[in-house]
Amino acid sequence: MGDLIDLHCHILPGVDDGAQTIEDSMEMAKKAVSQGISHILCTPHHNNGKYDNPSYKVIPRVAALQEELDKRDIPLTVLEGQEVRITGTLLDDINRDEILFTDLDNTYVLIEFPTIDVPSYTEQLFVELLLKGHTPVIVHPERNAKFREDPNRLIKFLDMGVLAQLTAPSYVGTFGKSIQKTAKQMVENNLVQMVASDAHNLKHRDFYLKEAFQQIEKDFGKEKADCMKQVARDLLNGDKVQMPEYYEINKKKKFGIF
Repeated sequence: MGDLIDLHCHILPGVDDGAQTIEDSMEMAKKAVSQGISHILCTPHHNNGKYDNPSYKVIPRVAALQEELDKRDIPLTVLEGQEVRITGTLLDDINRDEILFTDLDNTYVLIEFPTIDVPSYTEQLFVELLLKGHTPVIVHPERNAKFREDPNRLIKFLDMGVLAQLTAPSYVGTFGKSIQKTAKQMVENNLVQMVASDAHNLKHRDFYLKEAFQQIEKDFGKEKADCMKQVARDLLNGDKVQMPEYYEINKKKKFGIF
């Protein structure tokens, strides 16, 4: 049995651009198990302008998905979550109980930025979330144009106590060389503290979680990989994360050692 936890996965059928049918979900589940994944947080897109998946819609669907997995003897535990697009109304949505966190104590929330931007109100919103005991987790920063331009932009958020989650396929090169390079730099400098699959289907957006961890271990050692796996567990349990020391990426390196 595996012990990997996947904190970010679009396995819930028929709610967004992930699995479309229950059969899609079952195929994904079998693949997840073969990757060594034991728990998946179902994180449909929420509030991104196209998909709306408030908590009361997600919870019964996750229960139904678990029932189907159990019926077919697929040894996978699915839990309810969301990938929440950053909006100015997030605090109201939390007060209305429409937002799902990675844990039952409402500690950690997965926040998605628009692909090309980091909105100007982000810092203010994060301050307010943190004051209320909610820790924002920035998902796939390596795929955001602003962070790709300068990964060190993550540092001001990490300094606040915010976390960041890398997408496994980015690390193994699925999204191309440029994103892969950014992903490696982020891992090397601890600008991201965890890895998740963000799997949508088996054709174009597969898991790659096992492969990513194997590669991280090869690149930077077992300790770093284990540390990142532990952070995923902490988020699921609502435990305090042991934040590894993070460093600015040295821009000068590109030009050799003068």
